[in-house]
Amino acid sequence: MAEAQLQQFLEKVRQLNAFVALSEAQPALREALRACSQHHDVVALAAEHGFEISRRWGDSSTEPLQSQPVPADQLNLFSSSCPAAGQERVDLIASGAHWRLERIHSCLASSPAGFWYDQTETEWVLVLRGSATLQFEDEAKPRDLCVGDTLVIAPHRRHRLLTTDPDPGTLWLALFWRADA
Repeated sequence: MAEAQLQQFLEKVRQLNAFVALSEAQPALREALRACSQHHDVVALAAEHGFEISRRWGDSSTEPLQSQPVPADQLNLFSSSCPAAGQERVDLIASGAHWRLERIHSCLASSPAGFWYDQTETEWVLVLRGSATLQFEDEAKPRDLCVGDTLVIAPHRRHRLLTTDPDPGTLWLALFWRADA
């Protein structure tokens, strides 16, 4: 681990410890923490009290990694700004006759109530930054995905997006292909 990453990790631990200490000293804060139902709620509550606990270990700044002009055929997967809360932005990276590779940037995104994806293509996803919760129609419990997790979704396997991270959002790499083509 590089020294900068170690310092980032230690600072997050300090922030978490201070937030815990405050919640133990203030019963109302402890009750508010108990009422949190997901990670995003805890992060938001901590931020309301001046604690920054949202950055995961190893995450870099949300600023673009490249400040100089980039050639048209070169893309930095991490350099996009976060879409508005509740939105996703899809960027086509490359495609062929029966496949496409996309970068998907989500911010507190979720599928509309009652909506299920039912795709004709196989989809492989990789979480590059952030986290997400997916629900498959044929599974009782939702699946939590975080940085580095991959998932292959077979054609016509109905699924929905329950939630993604707030700003800086969840960044995905998604490959779609048709096996029958």
